[in-house]
Amino acid sequence: MSLPYTLAPQIGTAGRLGLIVLQSDETMEAELRQALPGDDVAAFVSRIPSASEVSNESLAAMEAGLPRAAGLLPKSVAFDVVGYGCTSASSVIGTERVGSLINAGCTSSHVTNPVTALVAACRALGVGKLALLTPYTEAVSESLRLALAKEGIETPVFGTFNEPVETNVARIDPASIREAAIKLGQDSAAEAVFMSCTNLRTFDILADVESACAKPALSSNQAFFWHMFALAGIKPARRGGLLWQREIT
Repeated sequence: MSLPYTLAPQIGTAGRLGLIVLQSDETMEAELRQALPGDDVAAFVSRIPSASEVSNESLAAMEAGLPRAAGLLPKSVAFDVVGYGCTSASSVIGTERVGSLINAGCTSSHVTNPVTALVAACRALGVGKLALLTPYTEAVSESLRLALAKEGIETPVFGTFNEPVETNVARIDPASIREAAIKLGQDSAAEAVFMSCTNLRTFDILADVESACAKPALSSNQAFFWHMFALAGIKPARRGGLLWQREIT
């Protein structure tokens, strides 16, 4: 029996986001759900193969997989923005190259990544010196610091958990992240503190860090989602932290 039907509008009438998440990332989607508004905003997620241990070599290897991961997003969706969710790999591969690879796999009005988003966040806040907290080895962290330096953002204060295993990074207690971020962020040489890595659980501690440091507290997921939402013209459900009060400059 053939039955009649009608077609409804495509979901995401208030915004359509595409997200490329690392295979090893356990945190990003959970924090994205906290920020998505209740309106008809659709988030489509693709995964990209990633190594269990983070090194500059394993990060660079994701370059080859980016067009395929972007290409696995629905072809029928006209995306407002597509983002690649890896801070360290974006610094190793290069933000412009990341954008080109995403555009090779899908169609989107805008593309971004956590490094591009962080640079935009620093400009919106008028910040040029960061206290940088990373979970990475010093070699991986140095790649990020160099990428930021090219954008005129200094990292005079730096600390790392020195953890190369992604599973362990995802399990780092937010209390440990908060304590480390406050310790670094209270240094007078920094104008803000940045907690780097989309696998770190930071959403619930941002307000505490800002209060203790009396300066902006930023994280990879926070800056990334802020930038994606701004590019798509979406108002977030969660506005914790000074960054959510700023617009892209």
